[in-house]
Amino acid sequence: MRAQPFTRSTIVAANELLAEAIRSHTQINKMVLRLGLETEVPDDTSLGIEKKCDRLGRTILDRALVPVETLDGRFSLAEAFVREAVSLAEQSSSSIRQRDLLRGLARDGYVVVWGEWREPPRLRAALPEEVDLPAADDEVRELLKRFGFTVPLRHLDQAIEAHTRGDWEAANAQLRTFLEGLFNDIARSIDPSRAARLQEGINMRQMLADNSIEFLAIDRKEWTADGRSYIEGLFKMLHTDGSHPGLSDEDHCTFRLHVVLVTARTFLRRRQQGRLSSLPPG
Repeated sequence: MRAQPFTRSTIVAANELLAEAIRSHTQINKMVLRLGLETEVPDDTSLGIEKKCDRLGRTILDRALVPVETLDGRFSLAEAFVREAVSLAEQSSSSIRQRDLLRGLARDGYVVVWGEWREPPRLRAALPEEVDLPAADDEVRELLKRFGFTVPLRHLDQAIEAHTRGDWEAANAQLRTFLEGLFNDIARSIDPSRAARLQEGINMRQMLADNSIEFLAIDRKEWTADGRSYIEGLFKMLHTDGSHPGLSDEDHCTFRLHVVLVTARTFLRRRQQGRLSSLPPG
């Protein structure tokens, strides 16, 4: 069970799909019973179905990390709830609420496996638990605020907003700008006077790899003079499928979001710990 498997926006999207898909009091009452929340949501008709869904969603947000036993194992209440909502999804549905939930799940590192022979769809982690995208997102935002990196934070917010509305090209462009701004600000935070004399972008990243700073590791191929490093390879990938219509799709945009978040977390952690690249081999 991941400590924090889903973002708030995904839980809200699950609740909105629930309100759309639930057809009877009996259906939602059974779900409430499975989640162990029968004392929070009445089983009679004193509340309408939509109000029951609203109360259920608010309860889930308040107790998201409380563990609950289900037939599929032990999960946080939030994950058990999202799994319930996913079971109501339909593969051929054109529902906007279902679309929003699927996009939220993708951002959080999950995919929906569609059932066969009338089996309900199931939720599956698309990434290892160690990645934990919602936690990575929270940590990246916290560290950006702590260092005062406000411009990269704004671009990250805009990237996620664009991904949420399905504007893949705009999201790609904002992710690229976010990562470039992040390395620019890291360089300025390490040596402001030297950074002020440089043009932004590759010159800032070269500075971070120089012998006098060694924030980017040359021996680990984070940076190389010939541009065949991890960092420059990532930027080359991010410079494709930009803000031109029709050049990207949801899967690749989501992949970029995951890679950029994990990369940003790694280097923000390094900056926070005051470490440079001279780490023990590993």
